[in-house]
Order: sequence, then structure tokens, then C-alpha cells
Amino acid sequence: MSTEEKVELVGLVREEYGLAPALAAVELPKSTWYYHRRHKVSYEEKYAHIRPLLEEIARRHPSYGIPRITIELRETYDWVINHKVIQRLLQLWELSLLRNARRPKPSSVQQAIQAAGGRANLVAQKEQIGLFEVAYTDFTELLYAGGTRKAYLMPIIGHLCKVVYGWAVGERANPDLALEAWESAKATFRQLEIPYAGMIIHHDQDSVYTGHRWTGQLVLEDQVRLSYTLNGAKDNPEIEQYNRIPDIVSAILCDVELREEVRRNNARCFDQYTSPIAVAEYIVRALTGLGNA
Repeated sequence: MSTEEKVELVGLVREEYGLAPALAAVELPKSTWYYHRRHKVSYEEKYAHIRPLLEEIARRHPSYGIPRITIELRETYDWVINHKVIQRLLQLWELSLLRNARRPKPSSVQQAIQAAGGRANLVAQKEQIGLFEVAYTDFTELLYAGGTRKAYLMPIIGHLCKVVYGWAVGERANPDLALEAWESAKATFRQLEIPYAGMIIHHDQDSVYTGHRWTGQLVLEDQVRLSYTLNGAKDNPEIEQYNRIPDIVSAILCDVELREEVRRNNARCFDQYTSPIAVAEYIVRALTGLGNA
């Protein structure tokens, strides 16, 4: 951490924790702190160039919170700024009022989920689940290129058989990626002669899964039943085993010689139609394409 960053961090937390503890935490001499405070420009002047960007984000995405605004600045405008700095600037320029002035209304699907309450979680209501009756899905974030880039994986996994029916990977977690994964799953269903009409697909209430493209294709066109979590990841435990995939991918991307070692280690743990290492190898090929784009 640079001296400037330490000074900035102390300035953010000193009122809450006190100046002396804050300086001690970052190992910054008090004389250095006062020198930078006397010679630096005002906070508003320092970040004046960011104000038009924050105003644009606030108007275009009024529902964005601090974390999502931080990501938007980094991905869209190539500005890496601490989230606490963004929070202070929003307050300083009263952009929080602008951001909260217009909240998006829940979609018709979201309204139906809210009205259904506990009944929206179809899996929780079942005492027994058949072999091909339920599948789970979710988006998993993958960091690569030294953490400077990211992609999203969406696997569709069987409840009992643990088969990865289908998957897709791309730069954005959007309806296109979700429907690509679903088409991949349908190809597996046809290959293995698994009927999917009436199957339950269980996931969280991400805007993609409550959107009209996803619900229209699965419910209206393919006659699938959708089940929604009410408590986030806690209601979607089956997908958690695939949280190992980012670690596997990172190992492969960082050191090609680890490929065989990772393969051996995971082959013993996952003996199934499509193992996580097979998915990881697919992701490596896909990410290579994204990285060269």
C-alpha cells in the first residue's frame, strides 16, 4: 500500500476509530500524515474528474449499491477506486438522493414469487426426489489473467445423479449465457433420452432467472417448472460443490504443469458423467478465447 493510499485510508476511518489507532494500523508516522494533509488538494478537487461518471451511473442504474458502482467504474471506465471513497463522494455530492429517487419496480415474475412466499421453493416441498426430477443452477464468477479479468460459469447439475447436464461460460452473467447453458443441457437430455418436460430447475432470484426470456423459454416453450430460493445460497446447496471450479481453473491457468496433478486429485473425488475437471478444462479453452479477444 502506497503512502498516499495509507493517508487516504486513515482519512476515511479516523473519525470512527481515532487518529492514533488508524495510523498505527497502517504503520504511518504522524508527521507523514500531517505533511500530506497540509499539502494535498481538497477531497472534492482530487476526485472532481469522477463526478460526471458517478452521476451517469446513478442516473442509468439507480438501484446500484456501492459494490456494484465500484465494479461499474472499474469495468466500464477503467477507474479502480476504493469503495469507501465512492461512498464518501456520493454523500459529498448528494448523489445518494439521486440514486434512490427512482427504484425499479418488481417484474411480474418477481411479484408472483413474492405472492407465493414459501411455495416458490418447489424443492423444499418435496419429501422425495426422483432421479431426473430436479436440477440446480447458478452463476459462478471466475477470475483470470492475474485477477484483472473475469468470466461467469453457469452449470446445470442433476440432484441425485450429480451429472452436469450442460454449462456455458462468458464475460457476462446475462440471459444469453443462461439460455446457452440450457440449450447445452437439452442436448444432453436428448442424448441420454431424459425427459425434461415437468423437470424442476432450482435457482436463486437473480434478475436473469426472473426475467421474461428465461421464464418464457423454460416454462412456456419447454414446459419446465421453476423453483426459487428464498434464502440465497442456503436454499441451493447442491450447486456449492462446483464452487471448487474457480480454484481448479486458477491452478491450471497459473501453471500448466499442474494439469495432470489436478486431474488425478479430482478424478478420485468426482466419478461422474461430467467431472469438475472436465468442466474446468472446457473453461480454460473458453477463457483463452476471451483473453485473446
